[in-house]
Amino acid sequence: MNIRLLFLLFLFPIILFPQEGNTFKIRSIAFYNVENLFDIQNDSLTFDDDRTPDGKDHWTQERYSHKIENIAKVISDIGSIEAHTSPDVIGLCEVENIRVLEDLINHPRLQKMDYRIVHFDSPDERGIDVALLYKHSAFLPTSFQSRRLLLQNDDGERDYTRDQLVVGGVLDDEQIYFIVNHWPSRSGGAERSKPNRLAAAALNKRIIDSIVKQDVSAKIISMGDLNDDPVDDSLKKILKTKGSKNKLGENDLYNPMEKLYRKGIGSLAYRDQWNLFDQMYFTSNFLNNKDGYQFWKANVFTAPYLFTKKGNYKGYPFRTYAGGSYTGGFSDHFPVYLYIIKPVQ
Repeated sequence: MNIRLLFLLFLFPIILFPQEGNTFKIRSIAFYNVENLFDIQNDSLTFDDDRTPDGKDHWTQERYSHKIENIAKVISDIGSIEAHTSPDVIGLCEVENIRVLEDLINHPRLQKMDYRIVHFDSPDERGIDVALLYKHSAFLPTSFQSRRLLLQNDDGERDYTRDQLVVGGVLDDEQIYFIVNHWPSRSGGAERSKPNRLAAAALNKRIIDSIVKQDVSAKIISMGDLNDDPVDDSLKKILKTKGSKNKLGENDLYNPMEKLYRKGIGSLAYRDQWNLFDQMYFTSNFLNNKDGYQFWKANVFTAPYLFTKKGNYKGYPFRTYAGGSYTGGFSDHFPVYLYIIKPVQ
């Protein structure tokens, strides 16, 4: 091993494809719905009363600390088989505030990774937000904004929900944009609530289009819990995502999760049916432009410890609460992740 290659190993993971005789830098990008990561304090401005020591969930400091430990373990493991380290960039949803994010990145499992935070308080009634964590050694944010999704309920009143977080920056030496989403839920039924997710998809498309208008070569990765599957109208008709590389046009969005979904792979389960609500999709120049980082592969992170081992929910994601009882698990969602790579010069 020459000195230059040894130096590169300290800066970023590398992989070798023997059949091609090439060595590549690898970066991993992930998304995780962490299922109600709340602190134990009562926020008088939001409906977080259940997640307090005196609330219905009896959310104590001990349970909170255990939750932080669990989420830190998952983040430290996501994608590590190929990348040999935790994700360089990770989007999160269902986090209550900046305090829980600081507790998370300062956990001993993650502290050495030197994660930094991009977060805005959103107007969601439950007080849950989205956020972006990034390794300071890998990514330098140069712009960030919170884009509001304006909805109305059946009575014509404002329906408060999560913002979409937009972060632009330099990954190593390349400009890349990340969008973190948590679209409206299926509460009240999938069809009845569908217009809200179509509106969220339309906002996401406007954000992407506005970035591309300023920079036609912009590389954009959008991720999140969309509360829709890859084949639903929000993805296929509004964002017009494609699940096949062969059908990609110059300005299309590629969704690698569609192929996984058609194989029966999911990130959450409900009534014995798997859904793949947690998704990552991106501009086609991660595939058809040989300059800079290129998409390698994507997957759902399903370490054995993330599954419920017994009971009515055996085989489901091992969540923090199940059937109204505390179980001490991780989340009701599995994380998703992808790798991007580029040749070592």
